[in-house]
Amino acid sequence: MAKEEVATLAGGCFWCLEAVFKEVEGVQRVLSGYTGGTKINPTYKEVCSDKTGHAEAIDITFFPDVISYREILEIFFTIHDPTTQNKQGNDVGTQYRSAIFYHNDAQKVIAGQVIKEINEAHIWDAPLVTEVKPFTKFYSAEEYHRDYFARNPQQAYCQIVVVPKVAKFRKKWENKLKR
Repeated sequence: MAKEEVATLAGGCFWCLEAVFKEVEGVQRVLSGYTGGTKINPTYKEVCSDKTGHAEAIDITFFPDVISYREILEIFFTIHDPTTQNKQGNDVGTQYRSAIFYHNDAQKVIAGQVIKEINEAHIWDAPLVTEVKPFTKFYSAEEYHRDYFARNPQQAYCQIVVVPKVAKFRKKWENKLKR
């Protein structure tokens, strides 16, 4: 098996992204947290204050010989709305922005290609506003945020917001589900 790689993505609430990517074949680990801001070791409350510059994000460790970085991004762009600035559904604030934090030049190039292809195909009714920025530092979310959907599937937010995204992923990407 090839050496594992890391992808860092932000697309609204990290509970949604984490729940989906934990089901992807070739993904070894998914960790919710914060990235893209200036505050060292931010708390959830600080990130939600909209003053740290951080986004709710996930760090995905994956095996590129099983799932490519391009495929990771293609899944990412089908499970959140990359056309809304600092907003996903009722979640509003810079912490909910759509962003790709690339770890190397190859990831930067692939991210640019995928965004260009999606825009040219007019898959969305508006152009993508997803930021593409270099990865700097990732801070793990507090314990109660990790594996949130798995531990709280009946919670109202999970039922209303997370469940439909997981269902959409399972339907569209059935061939990428863990066996």
